[in-house]
Amino acid sequence: MTDTFDSPCLESPNTIYARESGSRRTEMKLRYLPGLVAALIVVGFVSTASAQRTNDPTRWADTIAAFDADASSRPEGAIVLTGSSSFALWRTMENDLAPLTVIPRGFGGSTMADVLHYVDRLVMPYKPRAVVIYEGDNDSFYGMAPKVVAGQLKEVISKIHAALPDTRVYVLSVKPSLARVSVWAKAQETTDLYKRIIASDERLHFIDVATPFLRTDGTVMDDIFIDDGLHLNDKGNRIWADTIKSKLMKVEAHYETTADE
Repeated sequence: MTDTFDSPCLESPNTIYARESGSRRTEMKLRYLPGLVAALIVVGFVSTASAQRTNDPTRWADTIAAFDADASSRPEGAIVLTGSSSFALWRTMENDLAPLTVIPRGFGGSTMADVLHYVDRLVMPYKPRAVVIYEGDNDSFYGMAPKVVAGQLKEVISKIHAALPDTRVYVLSVKPSLARVSVWAKAQETTDLYKRIIASDERLHFIDVATPFLRTDGTVMDDIFIDDGLHLNDKGNRIWADTIKSKLMKVEAHYETTADE
């Protein structure tokens, strides 16, 4: 999810929404847009986003350095959550996921390539028992091919397991949003590839954060976002937190109890 809270050189979500979304409102559907309009939106949105972003992961240097400085204060054997703004803006993450011990390492606006570049610093210093990853949202919006994103995920997992063979990795699906309806099909394709990777290893787990945000007719709920149609409001964050915690508790609660004994 594109987010500018971690980097002063990027625009705020509301500014981007105002410029790119115009009069788009909550009646936008995930499964329907008139063909011509949809095509124009896809081309316009992806071209604009691609032109504005940079592939240089060093744009996150200050954010990663801040994580490094904080590392010594964090416990080993906890759960690291890393990814884009759905994690970076989740200010109540530690309270929402209690009694699980978690380490927030989200950096908004990031992509899977950024996690791959920094995984040695985002994950390894904490020797976590589990890692939770949310990426694919920005990747889809920037026009990255699902196969490329999935390939990067495989590399991230390989790096984690090379250093920490027993660490469990949880991968979230790409969530839907009103602001990115034009790339929802690509996001779903990315999620499908994530599932294939996860099915190959018992240390890997999938968390479906898409279905809880969809109505029974397949359209996205229109009361779970702030004004930009992308980032979650309080209601959306409650659904998000409950979905993730429910999945983590099924496995990780046991290890939390063991660690405390």
